[in-house]
Amino acid sequence: MQAKFHLSNDFMTLAYNADMAGRPPKTAAPPFGQRLAMFRKARGLTQPQLAQQLRVSLQTIAFYERYAKNPSVNFLKQVAKVLNVSADELLDLKPVSTAKPGPPSKLERLVEQAVHLPRSQQQKVTALLEAFVAQHGNGYKQAA
Repeated sequence: MQAKFHLSNDFMTLAYNADMAGRPPKTAAPPFGQRLAMFRKARGLTQPQLAQQLRVSLQTIAFYERYAKNPSVNFLKQVAKVLNVSADELLDLKPVSTAKPGPPSKLERLVEQAVHLPRSQQQKVTALLEAFVAQHGNGYKQAA
């Protein structure tokens, strides 16, 4: 007689959380992957968060962190921009800056999201920011 097991989706959701890692790797990650993971963690990002910001799959980030020895130029440019580091730092061609920049501010994250809004809504956001900054000074002048 065979026993049948049925696990509800709720149980599976409770049994797994984002802090759990997959299988331990059999070999060390390549230098690029190690540096990518280091910079991602230094910015306070998880793999899913970085994947979302880069508009790629979680599997893509995992691949680059665990297996890829030579990242594509396009991926390198995108990830360097999102993590606010140079490609040279990611490729270990330049020493890592000792200053810890921390995660992007809330304003930086909102501006990054606003870039993807329709042009008409971007104009509204720009007008609102220009008016606020103009009202509160600091020498900012609106563009003509």
